[in-house]
Amino acid sequence: MTPRPDSLYATADGVKYHFHDLGAGFPTVFLHGGGPGCTAWSDFGPVAPLFAQDRRAILVDIPQYGLSDKGTIEGPMWDFHAAKMVALLDELGIDRADFICNSWGGTIALNLAAKYPDRVRSLVVTGSMPVFYGPLAPLPEGARRGRNARDLYYGGEGPTREKMRQLITRLEWFDGDRLPEETLDMRYQQSLDPEEMALAAASDNPRGDWQDLTAELGMIKAPVLFAWGMYDAFLSPDYPLMLARMIEHGHLYVMDRASHHLQEERPYDYHAVVTGFLDQQ
Repeated sequence: MTPRPDSLYATADGVKYHFHDLGAGFPTVFLHGGGPGCTAWSDFGPVAPLFAQDRRAILVDIPQYGLSDKGTIEGPMWDFHAAKMVALLDELGIDRADFICNSWGGTIALNLAAKYPDRVRSLVVTGSMPVFYGPLAPLPEGARRGRNARDLYYGGEGPTREKMRQLITRLEWFDGDRLPEETLDMRYQQSLDPEEMALAAASDNPRGDWQDLTAELGMIKAPVLFAWGMYDAFLSPDYPLMLARMIEHGHLYVMDRASHHLQEERPYDYHAVVTGFLDQQ
């Protein structure tokens, strides 16, 4: 993995964001997933330099993750994140951007595209769950597999490096033997952040109220590519096929030998597919 770039910070509507800014060209915002220890660089570090060859790649730590603010969220969670992300775009002087997103970040971007359509040119979404049902219901563990995995990781004796390895290789990577030790260490060390551990242990709802985005998907006018792993441990490819049909300009690509983090497992293949889609817009 390329060494992590310099840290940058911006305060947007009261939220301090940590981000990395690489390359030059059309602005492309990368939003990471919601697993323990996830950050923009842990999720997109292997692939971001490829995009930065001809794009401005802005890798953002979502609030409650990485080095961004970790305050509690009240009210609808995806509305909060979308509004704050628009404020960050304003702070950075970005009128319109492409978004490349994994899991949690993809749901944020889908809601942003629905509520603020003039700010999004196109979207690439991997492993996200904007609605709580599927064509081959029930969804795994009643659509709670991610939350259950977080509870298991932080529960019992608490976080350990081996528990992080098991989480990533069971749920995020198709071939766990290829998981770099550097990535494992990065995720594990970040998961020990005291504020992240406090959020995980909170008995209330510090991440905000869950929202189903069925209505919002029908509002999206921007082209959306759902780039999915054939063996995604959370949601099989039947699920994004349903999502693609719910969006006016929905597309689906399914990558073989990949699970939930295909941008890390297959960065060159991922870059080729995503660039082909974005360059059409």
